[in-house]
Amino acid sequence: MAPDRTGGRPHPGAGTAGPAGTARAAVPPSPFPLPPSGTEPDGTAVVRVLGYNIRSMRDDTAALARVIRACAPDLVCVQEAPRFFRWRKHAARLARESGLVVVTGGATAAGPLLLSSLRVHVESTEDVLLPRTPGLHQRGLATAVVRVGGARLAVASCHLSLSAPERLRQAEALLAHSAATGVPHTVVAGDINERPGGRSWRRLAGELQDAYAVRPWGGEYTSTARNPHQRIDGVFAGPGIEVLGCGVPVGLPGVTGADLEAASDHRPVLAALRVPPFPR
Repeated sequence: MAPDRTGGRPHPGAGTAGPAGTARAAVPPSPFPLPPSGTEPDGTAVVRVLGYNIRSMRDDTAALARVIRACAPDLVCVQEAPRFFRWRKHAARLARESGLVVVTGGATAAGPLLLSSLRVHVESTEDVLLPRTPGLHQRGLATAVVRVGGARLAVASCHLSLSAPERLRQAEALLAHSAATGVPHTVVAGDINERPGGRSWRRLAGELQDAYAVRPWGGEYTSTARNPHQRIDGVFAGPGIEVLGCGVPVGLPGVTGADLEAASDHRPVLAALRVPPFPR
C-alpha cells in the first residue's frame, strides 16, 4: 500500500483491491464524456470538483499543474499541501501555475487546502483543526461556503487519520461541520485513508453520495500513482446534487499516464456535479 507521507501507512479498511505489485491493464476510455462546467438558464450549476493528495509538492510540480489544468476544475480539494517553510508561497505557486486562486487552508488546516477558479464566488472560509489523539498527527479541514452560478454549496477538503477509531470520529466531525453550515448542498473530497468497505467510508457514504459509486467515469483506483490498486480517495456529494460522472481522469485530454505517475504518489479524483440553484 502507498505510504501516507504524514507518517505510517493507510488502513486497508475492507473492499476489493488488486494485489500490491501487480500491474493492471490500461483503463479503457469512459463510455461518456465528463460534462464541462457551465450554468444553466435557471441558475443550476455544473461544477467540476477535483480531489488530490499532492504529497506536499515533493514530486514533479510541472506535471502536477498540467494534470490540474487539464481537469479544468472549479474547485480543488487538496490534501498534503505544503505546511512548513514558506508554505503560503508554495500554495500560491501551485494555484498560479494551475490557473486557479487560493481559497483557504494549508498549514492552518494541517494540510488540506482549497483552490478555485475565478468562476467561484467565495462567501466565507473556515479552517478547522480536529481533535487530536496524543501521538498521532494533527488533522484538519479546509472549508468554505461558495456560490457558482446560481448554486450555493459548502465544500470541504479532508485527510483522515491512519487510526481507525480516530478516523471514524473525524468522519463524524466532518459531517457535523457540514450540517452546521446550514447550506443545503455539500461537497466533500479527500484522502479517506480507507477503502470503501471501511467504517469511516461507509459513514460518509451513508449521509453523502459516493460520487464514483453513483456514476463511475474514468479510472477507479487512486493509490498508488504508479501501481493503482485501491480506492482510498473520494468525492462525496450531498442529497439534491446530481452526480454526472466521477473518477480518476484517465484518458482525459491533456492528462497523460506519465504526468499522473510523476505528479504525486496518489491519483486525483475528478467529479462533475449538477447543483440546483439556491432559493432567493
